[in-house]
Amino acid sequence: GKVPLLSITALHHLHIFIFVLAVVHVTFCALTILFGGAKIRKWKQWEDSASKEEHNLATVQSRRYIQVQDHDFIKNRFQGLGKSYVLMGWLHSFFKQFYGSVTKSDYTTLRLGFIMTHCRGNPKFNFHKYLMRTLEADFKKVVGISWYLWLFVVIFLLINIDGWHTYFWIAFVPFILLLAVGTKLEHIISQLAHEVAEKHIAIEGDLVVQPSDDHFWFNRPRIVLILIHIILFQNSFELAFFFWIWVQYGFDSCTMGQVRFIIPRLVIGCFIQFLCSYSTLPLYVIVTQMGSSFKKAIFDEHIQDGLVGWARMAKKKNTNKNAADGSSKVGHKEEYPSVIQLQKLSNK
Repeated sequence: GKVPLLSITALHHLHIFIFVLAVVHVTFCALTILFGGAKIRKWKQWEDSASKEEHNLATVQSRRYIQVQDHDFIKNRFQGLGKSYVLMGWLHSFFKQFYGSVTKSDYTTLRLGFIMTHCRGNPKFNFHKYLMRTLEADFKKVVGISWYLWLFVVIFLLINIDGWHTYFWIAFVPFILLLAVGTKLEHIISQLAHEVAEKHIAIEGDLVVQPSDDHFWFNRPRIVLILIHIILFQNSFELAFFFWIWVQYGFDSCTMGQVRFIIPRLVIGCFIQFLCSYSTLPLYVIVTQMGSSFKKAIFDEHIQDGLVGWARMAKKKNTNKNAADGSSKVGHKEEYPSVIQLQKLSNK
């Protein structure tokens, strides 16, 4: 007297939908990194310009005390808005993501802040190459589909009740998340400008910002990548579901819904794809480097492999030595602190 929860036909349709969702998600991620990466590659001219200025001795020696308010980075970001104008600062950050999200003054200032904080001994560090390696490493993870994303799919299918117009309302979830992420990233740049403007009246030489995890949600820059992952997947899910219903059941089926709800969903989906590619992704790539630590992409790939291999060999050698000498675990940490740091770096 029992029947299956899903019929054979329903399971077949579900398998087709999972395949369509995977194809659309990979395609959208590829388009995002293609268009966003094209914009980030344009920053190479800013990198070359900054490198030439740093190696021009006459230019460096001519830099003396300058008024902070006259610096382009401060003029574009600070605008005289102090802590008492918090709402105005957030509004400015919200609208800034739609036009000129990252300017030349932003890039050169954040680049210098990163180099002075994490690789002061290497002033010739190529920040642009580091950004491209970071982008490639991070989006290898974004293309994948995590368990919490599948959980979202199940919940969505369960609440797809007639009259709720779930397809329409669910489109606003990635839209709102995308605007929130873009606003937050822009606001972090403004915070860095505020810190300098409020601490200094004049500076000698280049303006240097201080990267810190305190500017990010819960002091974790990685949360931004997780949110972008959710945004891209939900947008892919929304559009994949539309195409699947269209091909599987037809445009006039009851599952498709009304046209007045379909068109806004498609418009929102295209807008999310465009904004994420040309604004949010470039912002993410450069702003998340303003954390307290750096990523292992700071090393070239062959150097990464060499350092991780050396760390493993050193750990194995020290473990064998501890087993022979009966040394304590605390002594191991004190003897090879660099090994521990490299192992933590390799896990990021």
